[in-house]
Amino acid sequence: MPFARINQQNIHYEDTGGDGLPLILSHGFLMDRQMFAPQVAALSPEFRVITWDERGFGQTEFDGQPFSYWDSARDCLALLDHLGIARAVLGGMSQGGFLSLRAALLAPQRVLGLVLIDTQAGPEDPQHVEGYRQLMQGWISQGLSEEVAQTIAHIILAEPQENARWIAKWKALKNPAQLAAPTECLLGREDLTPRLDEIVAPALVIHGSADNAIPLPLARALCAGLRHSQPLVLVEGAAHAANLTHPEQVNPPLLAFLRQLVAAPDQVGYHRSD
Repeated sequence: MPFARINQQNIHYEDTGGDGLPLILSHGFLMDRQMFAPQVAALSPEFRVITWDERGFGQTEFDGQPFSYWDSARDCLALLDHLGIARAVLGGMSQGGFLSLRAALLAPQRVLGLVLIDTQAGPEDPQHVEGYRQLMQGWISQGLSEEVAQTIAHIILAEPQENARWIAKWKALKNPAQLAAPTECLLGREDLTPRLDEIVAPALVIHGSADNAIPLPLARALCAGLRHSQPLVLVEGAAHAANLTHPEQVNPPLLAFLRQLVAAPDQVGYHRSD
């Protein structure tokens, strides 16, 4: 299994290789690189797809120290360095989108495009912060109850087979304390909305119609705030992890976007009128 020593972390990743346009996919909170299995299968014959486990998740060896999504963005860019990739498309679901937006602000010259799935530019809703914090503190200190597991799975997935698979992964977690720093990173993130206008990369925004974690108006605001965004792709019936539960709706527009980037990279996005 490949690991890269990056920013004092031992980052686990998978790389399909090849000469195609590179796409690095960053997963959501409580998920790992495997949530992109449907995209790897659909895209890898044509594109080079990299997936990785972010700090606190999957098989990445995390030091447990506090961090921000700016740190995660630097992890993403450093992984591209490790792989010898100068420029890539950055894709992210939820927190993967948070870090991808920050990477686009840190290194715009390296970002060929953005794929933003069930994510937003804003901070966590203040009405939910303390409830989420207590839920995660309970998991860390007392273990994951079936009730809490089902609640989380319903928010993220809302699909029985995937619910069961990911609950099993969460219950098998050997060190729940590693979730403390990622939780505070999630709940303490700042608002990027005022800076969206700085992002110049073409963007594709994809969002589940039944996403209760990040309501649809926030996706519309993200789409409107990006200068070079295509129209919002609405995934009917999907909850938070639309790419995993509804790949048949997500993969075709994603493939079309990537192919357009290859064919005409300067013509993929539309220019918002100012």
